[in-house]
Amino acid sequence: MRVAIVNDAPLAREVLKRVILSTPNHSVAWLAEDGADAVRKAHQDPPDIILMDLVMPVMDGVEATRRIMAEKPCPILLVTSSVTGNFNLVYRAMGNGGLDAVNTPTLGAGGVIQGAEGILARLTKLSKTSEKTQAIASSSSSISAHEIDLNLVPIIAIGASTGGPSAIAQVLTSLPKNLGASVIIAQHIAADFAPSLAKWLEDSAGRTVRVARPGDSPTAGVVLLASTNDHLVIRADRKVGYESEPANYPYRPSVDVLFESLARHYPQPGVAVLLTGMGSDGARGLLMLRQRGWHTIAQNEATSIVYGMPKSAAEMKAAIEILPIQGIAAAIASKIK
Repeated sequence: MRVAIVNDAPLAREVLKRVILSTPNHSVAWLAEDGADAVRKAHQDPPDIILMDLVMPVMDGVEATRRIMAEKPCPILLVTSSVTGNFNLVYRAMGNGGLDAVNTPTLGAGGVIQGAEGILARLTKLSKTSEKTQAIASSSSSISAHEIDLNLVPIIAIGASTGGPSAIAQVLTSLPKNLGASVIIAQHIAADFAPSLAKWLEDSAGRTVRVARPGDSPTAGVVLLASTNDHLVIRADRKVGYESEPANYPYRPSVDVLFESLARHYPQPGVAVLLTGMGSDGARGLLMLRQRGWHTIAQNEATSIVYGMPKSAAEMKAAIEILPIQGIAAAIASKIK
């Protein structure tokens, strides 16, 4: 992969360059000292991924991410001196299309680089995502036949990727506070970042949001967020679980896997929503849910940071409604009895 590095600190640029060149599969596309320089270079020479600092002179990483995603979209990994210390900037940048966030590696005693594992793991994951992958083997004919159980808590299932945190926050904020449904979310994000995302969503939306734990039951008024690098699922006992398979599927946690588990194991149709994101994860699962009687919604192109996942759903006719982000909460509420 051709990796671009954006950072105003010469030492940080050098450390990141060494990290990238430490594996034979990656090369450095170019270096930029501030966000404005990055916007120009990304337009002239789009890389496979950009490692974007947040706090920089001239133009910070939040605005640079916004401009690049608007003009020449490409994957952007936010690399900052402290993810927790720059909490608000991280989420603003993710709202503009940043994929994930990781702390900047440092140079330790004897010139040993410390903290490179997070970046390398995310690059490996992105490499797999960009390759042509084998589809999840499933079909509507293999779904277990269930009778509708009206005693079950209605579920609102949401899947998202690039630009997802802000889109999810907008939907959660706009849902009625007394809506008698459980919300389950699969957002493409690294496991170590999920707890802070749950806290940010809770603070933004003013409702209970927590990471999903194995054995949790869908509960009205509670939002559960996928929180490991395995796939969040609803098990046959109608409780939450995590599965490593399909192991070679690059989207982790996968929206398709969550949606398909609901189609198989949750007999009470609810509402499923596919929001902004690169790729096609979630489209197939959304179609399965539609075939099982769920009300399915995809975000429209105009309000998506990246119109990839919802576009795939629209092309497969998996979505009953294609709506702007501002109208999705009202559509959900109208279908929850």
